[in-house]
Amino acid sequence: MGWFKRTKKNISDKSQKRNIPDGQWVKCVDCDEIMHKKQFELNLWVCVKCGSHFRIGSDEYLSFLLDKNSFSEMDRKLISADPLDFTDTQKYSDRIKSSIKKTKLNDAVKTGTGKINGKKIAIAVMDFKFIGGSMGSVVGEKIARAADKAYKDKIPLIIISSSGGARMMEGAFSLMQMAKTSSRLARLADAGIPYISVLTDPTTGGITASYAMLGDVNIAEPNALIGFAGPRVIKETIGRDLPAGFQKSEFLVEKGFIDFIVNRKDLKNKISLLLEYLT
Repeated sequence: MGWFKRTKKNISDKSQKRNIPDGQWVKCVDCDEIMHKKQFELNLWVCVKCGSHFRIGSDEYLSFLLDKNSFSEMDRKLISADPLDFTDTQKYSDRIKSSIKKTKLNDAVKTGTGKINGKKIAIAVMDFKFIGGSMGSVVGEKIARAADKAYKDKIPLIIISSSGGARMMEGAFSLMQMAKTSSRLARLADAGIPYISVLTDPTTGGITASYAMLGDVNIAEPNALIGFAGPRVIKETIGRDLPAGFQKSEFLVEKGFIDFIVNRKDLKNKISLLLEYLT
């Protein structure tokens, strides 16, 4: 019998770990579907199986909502002060610095002008990853200036909200932003300039109580948490059990608090169509 030597290793060696790069896969929190990161991003950060809309930031929204290279940012260098010299688990001034370093944002909203299918608009996009998307004096000021830009140039305003509410490290200064932003939107309404509000997960607290619900048209993403106070506070206040999902966008559209629920992949074209109607 002749001797031979195998030149190829045809039997898999299970002791060898497959070389799968870290960070290349995403697991859906709702249905456990495993998606490749590229596939996930091409689907606009929505689960390819169940349609769950993942929470995304301002840069991501701007990337698919606006026409390519049309965005011009405004007031980028505005940074919150610490008017109350506030400290909880850390100094507020230190929290601002660490958030800027971590997120590469200067505060919880990005504003500017751009185009949607060729139509010029002013836009403000909130970002939850910066201190929970909370509204302090800088957020209020930037949104007010975006509304002023819309008023001056006679162009529609779009605000995409994602926030835990007012930033109470600034106390009354944060609450004052509710009145400031609402008054600017009232001026737009008097001038007949359209304002479209997009509510994403989550939109709560003083944001819901001010500009988020003041749109000529209020749009929500599917299954977004939208409300003012939390369920426990409401239940204790009214002394009644609350219906299932009562702060989700599907419940709110049924009750008439919002006008449409729009999937993220359809959002740009839906806004474009609304702009045609409103202008």
